[in-house]
This record gives sequence, structure tokens and C-alpha cells, in this order.
Amino acid sequence: MKLSLLNELRVQNPIVFNISNFVTVQDVANGLNALGASPIMSEEVAEAAEMVGIANAVCLNLGAFTERQIEQIQTVGQLANEQHRPLVIDPVAVGAVTYRKHVANHLLETFHPDVIRGNAGEIAALADITWAAKGIDAGSGDGDLVAIAQACAQKLSCTVILSGPTDIITDGTRTVKVMNGTPLFQVHVGSGDMLSSIVGAFCAIEPDAFEAAQTACLVFAAIGQLVVEANPDVAAGSFIVKLLDALQTTTVTDIEAVAAFE
Repeated sequence: MKLSLLNELRVQNPIVFNISNFVTVQDVANGLNALGASPIMSEEVAEAAEMVGIANAVCLNLGAFTERQIEQIQTVGQLANEQHRPLVIDPVAVGAVTYRKHVANHLLETFHPDVIRGNAGEIAALADITWAAKGIDAGSGDGDLVAIAQACAQKLSCTVILSGPTDIITDGTRTVKVMNGTPLFQVHVGSGDMLSSIVGAFCAIEPDAFEAAQTACLVFAAIGQLVVEANPDVAAGSFIVKLLDALQTTTVTDIEAVAAFE
């Protein structure tokens, strides 16, 4: 685990181009900015090539899109591949809504992601494994989560992050579990989207997508845990404010003190 990447990120200030879910776009921008990256957002396909050209990484969120936005997402994904920009995909609710899964599968036939981050229901859906997904929530199932994540990574030839109380990160061969975190991540809707874009920021400075993804997950989960440990009575509203503060101020040494992974 290369936690020194956090210091490098803060020095390099990589630009992450996001096509974001309108529900969480502010969380994503503020989270990236607080950590030390530079967010840029766009909803216009006409500027896609220029946006990808100035970015160091690209994150595409499928949380809320229209037919026109699908065109933009596809164009940006293809440009990211052509321009060799690290590409992160967040396939929101593809396990719960048939149309979303259809769109996601079509998009993944037209470009190749370096990292896919989703919950158990979303990752199972992309791996074509039965799972009772529920909206943006992971839902329920009795499968082996590590095996599901590995199956998805092998099928799509990329690094997969299966987020949950324990994050599972795998490229189909190498696998790491991150045990840090807090249940308040599940309470705050924007947490997952924020993590996906933060993964993009780490991919911008680390060419090994698996290494970048596991480090991003540990950094984000540990910082959330540290917020709750320092503020035991924190609840949903104040958690995001304190999380943004901590994304800016937490050090590698702070994270090393609580890091739990295997």
C-alpha cells in the first residue's frame, strides 16, 4: 500500500474531469478539492475533447443521465482511451434498473475503463451474477463478495472496487480488503461518488490502477473513520462538513495509525 501517494497527489494537484450525478456533483468537486486534486465538470459534448485533453484522469458517473448525456459519456470514455487518460466508471444502480444495466453494458462495449467502483449489487450485475439489488443500496445476496469482484474484474479486464463495510479491490489476480470506514458513508448519498472521483485522482499519479485504487480506498475509508473517532456524536449533516475538513488536513501518519487492510 503506497500511502505516500497522498503526499504526491497534494503536490501534483492532478485535474480530474468528471461527468457527475447532478445529485452529488458538489460533494465530488469539494471532496477532490479538499484532498488536493483539481476537479473539473462538464455536461457539454462539444467540449469533450478539450476537457479530456487538459485532464489527468476521467471519472464517469452513471447516477442520473438522459439520452443526450449517454452520447456525452460515450464520447468522453472513448476520448479518454484514445488520449490514454485513466478512466474510472461508477455504474450507479445497474443492479436495480434494467435500463441502466443495458446502458452500462453498451458503454462498456465502446470504451475500456481502468477502474470500476460500485457496491455489491452493481458489481454483481456487471458480472452477470444474481443479486437482489435495491436502488443505490447494495441490496442483499449470499454470494462470495471476493469471488464476485474477481469475476467482474476478469470479465471486464480492469480493476474493480466492490465498496461496502469492507472494501474489496481486485484486478482479478491481486486482491486487497480495506476494513476501515464508518456506517455514515452509507448515510451520506455522495460518499460513493466522491470515492470514485478520488480513485481517479490517485490513478492520475500512479500508473498501476490496482495500486492507485487500493490506496484511494484506504485513504478515504481511514479518513472517514478518523472523523467519527474524533467526533463520536457526529451525524449525517455534520459528517460531510467534518469529512471535507479531514480530507484537507489528515496526514499519511494519521492514516498509518489506523490503517486496517489485508
